[in-house]
Amino acid sequence: MTQLAEKVDVFQAIADPTRRHVLQLLASSDKPIALIADHFTISRTAVVKHLHVLEQAELVSAQKKGREKIYTLHIDRLKEIEDWLQYFDLFWNNKLAQLQHIIDNDE
Repeated sequence: MTQLAEKVDVFQAIADPTRRHVLQLLASSDKPIALIADHFTISRTAVVKHLHVLEQAELVSAQKKGREKIYTLHIDRLKEIEDWLQYFDLFWNNKLAQLQHIIDNDE
């Protein structure tokens, strides 16, 4: 099985700043490869490789329209990240509440 044939974890997909930037670009609207590539100094081939990783993580999908591929963001896949981060929100809220309790009791 090739590397791109394997399913990529959402966290692996967003680990790269270029892929995060691609996701931000697609958040506003669907875009063809050429328009996405225009935002980067890397080669179009490199951008396509990043798009393949995002596809394997099911964060984006591509639809062929004529000679172009149009990429669409699947924002619902970012829910996995949001759910994971919520744990840390609870952790920090608890720690801050404990700190507030200490401060309030010292006065």
